[in-house]
Amino acid sequence: MASSSRELPRGLRLSYLIPQSMNTQSPTASHYFLEALMELGVEYLFCNLGTDHAPIIEEMARWKKAGLRHPEVILCPHENTAVHMAAGYAVATGQGQAVLVHVDSGTANSAMGLHNLFRTRIPVLLMAGRAPFSTYGELPGCRDTYVHFIQEPFDQAGVVRPYVKWEYTLQSPAVVKEVLARAHTVMQSDPMGPSYLMLPREILAATHDADQVRPVDLKRNPPSKAGGADAETIRQIAQRLLTAENPLLVTAYAGRNPETPGLIDELAQFAGIRVCEFNPVYLNIRRDSPCFAGYQPDPYVKDVDVGLLVDVDVPWIPKYTQENPDTWWAQLDVDTSKRDIPMWSFPTQLRVEGDSFKLLSQLLEELRRTATPEFLERAKRRLAGLAEQHAQQAAADKELAADPGAEGQINPHYLCAVLGKLLDADDIVLNEAVRNVLPVFKQIPRTKGGTLMGMSGGGLSYSGGTALGMKLARPDRNIVQIIGDGTFYFSNPSSVYAVARQFDLPILTVVLDNSGWSAVKQATLRMYPDGEANQQDQFSAILAPDTDMAKLAESAGAYGEVLADPADAEAAIQRCLAAVKGGQAAILQVRVSKL
Repeated sequence: MASSSRELPRGLRLSYLIPQSMNTQSPTASHYFLEALMELGVEYLFCNLGTDHAPIIEEMARWKKAGLRHPEVILCPHENTAVHMAAGYAVATGQGQAVLVHVDSGTANSAMGLHNLFRTRIPVLLMAGRAPFSTYGELPGCRDTYVHFIQEPFDQAGVVRPYVKWEYTLQSPAVVKEVLARAHTVMQSDPMGPSYLMLPREILAATHDADQVRPVDLKRNPPSKAGGADAETIRQIAQRLLTAENPLLVTAYAGRNPETPGLIDELAQFAGIRVCEFNPVYLNIRRDSPCFAGYQPDPYVKDVDVGLLVDVDVPWIPKYTQENPDTWWAQLDVDTSKRDIPMWSFPTQLRVEGDSFKLLSQLLEELRRTATPEFLERAKRRLAGLAEQHAQQAAADKELAADPGAEGQINPHYLCAVLGKLLDADDIVLNEAVRNVLPVFKQIPRTKGGTLMGMSGGGLSYSGGTALGMKLARPDRNIVQIIGDGTFYFSNPSSVYAVARQFDLPILTVVLDNSGWSAVKQATLRMYPDGEANQQDQFSAILAPDTDMAKLAESAGAYGEVLADPADAEAAIQRCLAAVKGGQAAILQVRVSKL
């Protein structure tokens, strides 16, 4: 959770600052709850509130009257927006925030977002109320409406248990701070991920003597962070690379640390290592690096003699990849065992769990120390060959963008190339184009760490809320969400643009509209290339044609435009960027090549 310039000194209890008029009784658990969030450095509380949150709402009002500060509340009309906003802020800052949702229903609406955060290893604390458990007025906060009887399942946490590192129910106001400190420690520890906490209404309303509630002490509750490796392990990897003829590095999320892409490029150029990404979650190497070989490792795997799997969950698809049984593979990963993936069968002769930046720094240092003239000459030759291949690929990518397409059938490569020319190097691109991920990756050049994010989880709809969270953390950057039309429906766009307007978070959304779910069609063709679905052109993948998605954004005060003529692409993008610069969210719906 982020350190805040607004937070009070560690160990200072806000209860000591409450005016005498508020000290008529011992503080409630809700009071200690807000104290703990401040002591943990939480800056924002992303909320979708319900009847279970009345004690917290009342306490926040009391704090406002007393002139006290609590984390800023960001109200989100849908939980999907709230969870992904917290994720975007966490990715941009490296520090998790908190989300507050409504009992089992809010938890259910949050589950898809939790899946994405869990698979992408993003620290966020999801907190949900629990329906009151008392009935006859024996406790403050007892049941007082119909939904309190029907919103209590036998296992509320079971809704998200597969997607969290830790879950718990608050049982007493006496332990509020201890519980929140524990949630923070777990979610920020490597590999990072979400925590889940349930808050019964009666507990939130209960009081407890302030002298018996200890403040949060982060010095006594630090997260466990991944480190480097012992010298012998690094030496073993270096010795393999020193004798390698055709080394390969495959990665996906090493770029979660914005400094790592530059390090990977430096290591690759020094040792002559080909670098591939597969389903990249972040920018992991400069796109203009001579060592970058694209997004499909499978053409190279069969010829590799020494390989490095660096922060990657799925390095290739075995069905389509010919592996070399003689290849020596080292795995350098914050999660080498893939503890939450039931089956993982990729080759690794050496597994080193740790922080990839630290591990690769050690490896580069050892290579420089032990490099021989013969090694340096071989690496130089390999680098020249890699640079030539990179130049050929760049020319092929440029050729893909040369054809603008036709009216209503704009070439996605062309559109993304135009967009790429208009963005600054520091602008952040979120890629959720699904079937058009390659045009985004290939045509929008990114060279700086932290300027590109893809999708690790399978829950479509991450990019809208995440873009808002990133804009909140990086207000000086253009945040560009690129999404397919099928996924756009999943993203609760009315909620996204309502939040953008209410909290002044102008983002640019580019919808690549091919009129349906191309992924569904392509999956069917892969399994049944000569099947009846193909023969009859029946894929159950066409969505409502000619839907004007721009008007949905306009209803929430955003600028909207539909682009059908490729000749208007540059002017349309410039108009959208001008709207964003003026403080208005914008959506550009682009009619691209159909399914």
